[in-house]
Order: sequence, then C-alpha cells, then structure tokens
Amino acid sequence: MKKVVCPGSFDPITFGHLDIIERASSLFDEVVVAVLVNKTKKSLFTVDERMSMIREVTSEYKNVTVASWSGLLVDYCEANKIQAIVKGLRAVTDFDYELQMSQMNLQLKGVETLFMSTAPAHSFLSSSLVKEIAAYDGDISGYVPAQLVERVKSALSNN
Repeated sequence: MKKVVCPGSFDPITFGHLDIIERASSLFDEVVVAVLVNKTKKSLFTVDERMSMIREVTSEYKNVTVASWSGLLVDYCEANKIQAIVKGLRAVTDFDYELQMSQMNLQLKGVETLFMSTAPAHSFLSSSLVKEIAAYDGDISGYVPAQLVERVKSALSNN
C-alpha cells in the first residue's frame, strides 16, 4: 500500500490545496492530510477547526484521512509508516525552499518528497492572501469551498 502525506497549515484550506489532495488521491492508496500544530504561529482557526473543515471538503475522497502533527514531519512519517511527502509548488520560490526540505527529509529518515505543480488556475493562491482579501470584505468564493466562505469571514470579524 502506497501511503503519502500532504502536510500544511491549511488556515484555511484553499482550492489550491484541494487540487493537490485530489490529484494525490488518484495516484496513491492512502493520502493523509496532516495539519501542522505550531504554537508559535498565530492561526485564524484552531487545529481542530482546520481538521474538521478539511474532513468536510474532502469527504468525497474515500482514501483521504486527516490528522495533525507537531515536530519533525519525517518522525510523523516514520511513526505512521508513510513512504512519501507530497508538496504542491506554485512558483520557483516555493521550489528553492522545498528542495532543501526534501533533501533534509531524505537525509534524516529516507523519506521521499514528490512535487506536484499547482494547476495554473491556483498558482497565485495562498491561505494568507485569502485571509487578507476576506479581511477587507473581498470576495473569496473563487478561492475556498463555498461552505467555508462565511466561516473565514466570521473568524476574521471575531479576531
């Protein structure tokens, strides 16, 4: 069984994230979407809220599960018998950073990293941009699933 992980903060999950998750689910037996627990980072949603939203918007993919992790991703992979990491790349700047991480992960624990280029329609998209647009009452319906639009706006108004 080929099991991979798609890691990230997913704060919130966007159509760009979903594109990578959907494509990975068609290629691998099991895809774990792993939400990073980072207590030093100020997030809009809690880890549990992000996991719940991801489960909701990926429910149609029967081979996708959602979990969280803290610490080194390669340790999580080793503990959960995950053979590879799948990362989406939007631009060359993503590649510079992700290449270093992939080489370190391979060196540390022998975990491979597979890069998928983001679909052109989502190549500019990030959770940070979605939050910024929503903070100024902009329309984010083209960037996040419909059921999350009001949650993002509500969370921003409560912060």
